[in-house]
This record gives sequence, C-alpha cells and structure tokens, in this order.
Amino acid sequence: MLKMTTEATARAFMESPHFAVVGASSNPAKFGNKIFAWYLQRSLPVTPINPGSATVEAGGSSHTTLPSLSALPDPKRTSVSVVTPPAATLKALREARELGVPAVWLQPGTFDDEVLRFAREDYGGEVVAGMEGGTRGGEGWCVLVDGDRALKAVGKL
Repeated sequence: MLKMTTEATARAFMESPHFAVVGASSNPAKFGNKIFAWYLQRSLPVTPINPGSATVEAGGSSHTTLPSLSALPDPKRTSVSVVTPPAATLKALREARELGVPAVWLQPGTFDDEVLRFAREDYGGEVVAGMEGGTRGGEGWCVLVDGDRALKAVGKL
C-alpha cells in the first residue's frame, strides 16, 4: 500500500543502478526532456522510453529510445520516472508492476485519483508521488527539485 511519500521513499528510488524516463521528449520546453536531461547532467545511467520516436535529443546529443518498459534490459533494477498524462501513466504503472520495476516517480501532472489508487493498492513497489512533503513550489514531488536531495542521501551526488 502506498503511504505518503517521504525522503526515504525518494532515497529508495535513487538506490537503483539504472533509470528510465517514460515520456522522454526532444522538445526542450517539455518536462519529458527536462527530466531526461536531469539524469544525463548527473551522469546517471538513464534510458529514454518513447514509443513514438526512435531517438530523443537531450544534453546536446541523440539518444536511442526504447518503445516500452518491457524492452528494458534489467527492469527489476531500474527505477522509472514517469512524465505522461494520467491515462498513459496508468498503463506504464501496470507494465512496471508486471516487470517488477522496484520504484516509480510520478512527476507532477502525471497522476489523477485513479492512478494514485492503483499505485496505493496494486503497484507493490516504491512510489514517489503526491503533493505532501515534496517540491517547495507546492506542485508535488518532482525529480527536478527533490532529486538532488535524494541522490545526496544515497551517496550518488
């Protein structure tokens, strides 16, 4: 059952050896690009997930995408940031559960009540999501603001 996101939940997310971003984008104005670039800027091993594009441009270079979480080489050791509308987020969460993804970070705007209900009742892994305790801007836990603190706590920054 999903409890309120805490610093410990964010740390558990960052402990994974691999990361993926569902909804990675080449458009620098979109959060799918900003969040993917955040991982690149910290030299973290990150895979972009985008079924509609073979590559995404970020951090000054092109990166080959995967079409889905199922294509990840090691999903049981990959934490996943989700940057999609709620309907696509729910689909990604279901796939992540089936693959045994240990942790997901639902960025602000990616969830609604149905997504949070699934995360709470059915997901089974660590879930960083929600409005309480995260981003000082009040929009919820966001890797762009809260990620460095969690990375420092696990010795990766």
